Amino acid sequence: MILTVTINPLLEICLNHKSVSFNAENRNGKLLYRAGGKGINVNRQLKYLETKSFGFTFAGGANGKIFRSVLEHEELSYSFIRTAAETRIASVITDESNKSVSTYFQENNIVSSDEANEFKLKLDKMIQNCEIVVFSGSSPSTSTDDIFPYGISLANKYDKVSVVDTYGTHLANCIDASPTILHNNAEEIEKSLQVKMKSEKDKLAFLDHLYQKGIKQAFITDGELPIFASNFDYHFKIVPPKVSAVHPTGSGDAFVAGVVYGWHNDFVFAETCKLASALGAANAERLDICAVDFASLEELRKQINVMPIGKKMKLLDDSPQ
Repeated sequence: MILTVTINPLLEICLNHKSVSFNAENRNGKLLYRAGGKGINVNRQLKYLETKSFGFTFAGGANGKIFRSVLEHEELSYSFIRTAAETRIASVITDESNKSVSTYFQENNIVSSDEANEFKLKLDKMIQNCEIVVFSGSSPSTSTDDIFPYGISLANKYDKVSVVDTYGTHLANCIDASPTILHNNAEEIEKSLQVKMKSEKDKLAFLDHLYQKGIKQAFITDGELPIFASNFDYHFKIVPPKVSAVHPTGSGDAFVAGVVYGWHNDFVFAETCKLASALGAANAERLDICAVDFASLEELRKQINVMPIGKKMKLLDDSPQ
């Protein structure tokens, strides 16, 4: 089983308009509720890749009830810990005439210490029964800052693959806990850890740092710029395909879903990189989030080249003679 862990979920209240005029009334928008949060996006993308996964999250109040109903409507399997605080919301305004999207996020809600402890207790049991666990998204409050590092330590204890895609003050502790795989974009690393991510040298040095922390694979994305990745202490540069970006929200989550899919299906590293990069690029071309199917990927995958940097990995021919 693939388990995703989202501790800062989001109910998106979307109004889709044929066109939007600023500083004016905009009527007749089509209302849509959408379940958000980085781990939830990974669940959705895996479903489009015909791969089952299970989400674990918080949910509270009337917003949480709608959030859960959306997951059920999408046929995304999940479990949750109930919170006294309402699930946070975001208002999403889409202008179909120029394919533009504006999003307005509510401030994070507070999770109590008791709720966080209940979450960790259940997380222990869930990790024991999964193959891969994905820790995605931000932490909403100080009471939840230790959930991801705790979960990574459990994954190591039970010999499970852990994938981390997070940011904020708890990122350093997540790295110290030694997940199997880490994904971040360069801006998140800079803001969370106060380290430079401007040059190729900066990024390769950070990949070395992650390997020294026991992280087996790492991926640093940076919008349209090349992706830098490591497989143990081997480094790679991946040039993403050129696309006309419409709504890049969720592209990092689509990328992570590709990495998880590759691990789950025993892809070689280069093929995992190509799939993940193609998913991220294809997602940016769409208004919907993490809903890319295989048919949308074929041409993009052909455009991606995974180039080794520095020392070369020796390939052994183990085919029958």
